[in-house]
Amino acid sequence: MLDFLPAPVKGTLAALMILLNTVLFLPLLLAVALIKLVVPVTGFRKVCTVILNTIAWYWIGFNNTLVRVLHRVKWDVRGAETLSKKHWYFVTCNHQSWADIPAIQYVLNSRIPLLKFFLKKQLIWVPLLGVAWWALDFPFMHRHTKEQLARRPELKGKDIAATQAACEKFRYTPVTIFNFMEGTRFTPAKHQRQNSPYKHLLKPRAGGTAFVFGAMGEMIHTMLDVTIVYPGGRPGIWDYLCGRVRHIIIDIRTREVPQQFLGMDYENDRAIRVEFQRWVSSLWAEKDQRIEELSQGS
Repeated sequence: MLDFLPAPVKGTLAALMILLNTVLFLPLLLAVALIKLVVPVTGFRKVCTVILNTIAWYWIGFNNTLVRVLHRVKWDVRGAETLSKKHWYFVTCNHQSWADIPAIQYVLNSRIPLLKFFLKKQLIWVPLLGVAWWALDFPFMHRHTKEQLARRPELKGKDIAATQAACEKFRYTPVTIFNFMEGTRFTPAKHQRQNSPYKHLLKPRAGGTAFVFGAMGEMIHTMLDVTIVYPGGRPGIWDYLCGRVRHIIIDIRTREVPQQFLGMDYENDRAIRVEFQRWVSSLWAEKDQRIEELSQGS
């Protein structure tokens, strides 16, 4: 336990160790990814996927060990008892800080399958990272703009079909898809600008979540509704690295997604779109109240 060190020293040490961890693991990840790319054998690629997920799991695990060694954090985790690495999940969470992601990874890394994000298909061309995301089976979205659909109506439904095909590999391998429904970090300025009806949250963006359920409804039936609260105040990522965050509450509610939303056509079915938006709004109202209760009870 090196918590006695000055905060800037701990922050610098944590940042350097994470960078070193990345430098060591990324070449290995890319090497396996390239082998997976050039050997078009399904069974072999499945083995590569397991190896790649394991590499990512160790990378996150090392970062989590840094937190335990450098910092003294009171982790108040609720609702994680029944989670399993053998299940498929969709995870959403309120978004307050860049510290949210490492905090959530700390709690969930060994409890559920590796967290993955839906990415725009153009991101596959990002140097090094694009190959890594492809290797780790991050789903790439195929979404057409309204202008494209207006010019070419025959493209309607093709985006969901293409994404469903890309996600077929998840049918036999449990996966966790992660999405911040607010789309951006909460700040008082953003809250005021949105005229948000919630005290502690920005307005949720239902479209991205609807796209996941539309494309992966046959596989993902369970949502983990995660609420994160920092009783000492909303920190920055540097505060987290420096060990200034002393208490983190992570409340997890496991919810079965209503059947009518699984495989839905959100873009073209107005009735289901309205119903889904109402469902998301009710979840957000409940989450807002939960944040209030957790903040007062801490």
